[in-house]
Amino acid sequence: MFADKKIGFIGSGNMAAAIIKGVIQAGVISLENVVSSDILEDRRRLLSDSHGIATTPDNIDLTSRSDIVVLAVKPQSVGPVLKEIAAAVDKSKLIVSIAAGVTLKDIESRLRTGSRAVRVMPNTPALIGEGVTAISPGSNATKEDLNIAGKIFDAVGQTVMVEEKHMDAATGLSGSGPAYVFLMIDALIDGGVKVGLDRDTARTLAVQTVFGSAKMLLETGEHPAILKDMVTSPGGTTITGLHVMEAGKIRGVIIDAVEAATNRSRELGALSVIKQREPLEV
Repeated sequence: MFADKKIGFIGSGNMAAAIIKGVIQAGVISLENVVSSDILEDRRRLLSDSHGIATTPDNIDLTSRSDIVVLAVKPQSVGPVLKEIAAAVDKSKLIVSIAAGVTLKDIESRLRTGSRAVRVMPNTPALIGEGVTAISPGSNATKEDLNIAGKIFDAVGQTVMVEEKHMDAATGLSGSGPAYVFLMIDALIDGGVKVGLDRDTARTLAVQTVFGSAKMLLETGEHPAILKDMVTSPGGTTITGLHVMEAGKIRGVIIDAVEAATNRSRELGALSVIKQREPLEV
């Protein structure tokens, strides 16, 4: 563990709050070693009241006091924040960015030569401790840095290590994926209502069906096609419903959605590219 290290969160939105809650509850970082900054006083007060952590409006002060700095801001804010804190970042500090589309090259170009950075992409189920986070190392990140990032995000779900070239794909699949699942659940509920169920009953049936199916996949380790075939008897209701879904090209639509979201992540990254400058000398 690294409970003695100090971790600072620049930005105090829902994802930062989820990570803070997770690392404290898991004992990954000691409560007294967590600090968060935000320009909004109400947000700082909410985090302080909810989690008992120290807060500050001063990003430079936070960076100076922290061993690990988590950039939990919108992509367009990363550039200004890095410009603000660059002088306070040296080789002893680890920068962890959760900003979608902002590359490690963009981040490292605004920091001192040799600065350590890790890029991550969590998703919203992290808010309930069931997220999945993709992690990519920067050019100067160490094995210990990856271990630290892994421990932090394991506290709010699962983690996978990916090459940065695949980070946009992870964004298109798991970052945006919860919305696809919510849309499908909403459609299942509406389908239940259409055939006569009251909405509350349809919601319970749909949500538990999706939850149980996902858990079954996780626990059996079987290929989803095998589990699908277990439900599909000759001439039965399931194959009839599957035929309609296949006729509607649902597979292609979902694949296209992941691809489109991946491409959009690349576009957003290009739009938020940080203008490079000469690295600061140590």
